[in-house]
Amino acid sequence: MTDIVRIAAEELERLSAAVPEGKHIVTGDIRRLSGRLYRQAGVKDIDGVLAICGEFLERHDWAAGVIAFDWAYKVKAQYRLETYEVFYRWLKEYVRGWGDCDDFCTHAFGELLRQHKELFPKVKEWTQDGDFWVRRASAVVLIPSVMKDDYAGLEPYAITDRLLSDPNDLVQKGCGWMLKCLSLVDREGVISYLTAHCRDMSRVAYRYALEKLDRDTRARLMAL
Repeated sequence: MTDIVRIAAEELERLSAAVPEGKHIVTGDIRRLSGRLYRQAGVKDIDGVLAICGEFLERHDWAAGVIAFDWAYKVKAQYRLETYEVFYRWLKEYVRGWGDCDDFCTHAFGELLRQHKELFPKVKEWTQDGDFWVRRASAVVLIPSVMKDDYAGLEPYAITDRLLSDPNDLVQKGCGWMLKCLSLVDREGVISYLTAHCRDMSRVAYRYALEKLDRDTRARLMAL
């Protein structure tokens, strides 16, 4: 264990001891600690940073995972195609909760995809993965590109098509969340998609997807 990971473990234990019984550490406090430790570590090259991130993740602790994903995002200017292999392994081995999935995919992994859209065919394969967290990730990882209106070359509707019949509620909520974000930049496209699939789309995903539309449009779509 590197010194910085040991220090982080001690700091996280101190933070945890200070919260009331039944509560957990506030995410904002973890992120502040993460920033301080990152500066203290003094490691700036991507390979060194990701190696330490791996040590954090090996602790299989939610708070340590927040630090790992935060540090991975801090070196986004150094991402390269090969970074995918590291991130995909993390996704398969360490993402075991919606918080992990959404934090990782809407920051580090989503940014990697935005920078390297040629990775999209790999993401499409996630929709058939036996791990439902990976299937949820196939939709959520598109959100950074969508929110920046920088998704040319990605196919959000193709992902939704593949997840339409997914039986997992968390996958459907992730799909609906992605479509909700997409409605902010492709309003008419999302409306057309929801109209066409109102019968074969889960109501969970459907309701999530229309949340950012105007009231009259929402009412019309809900009546279909």
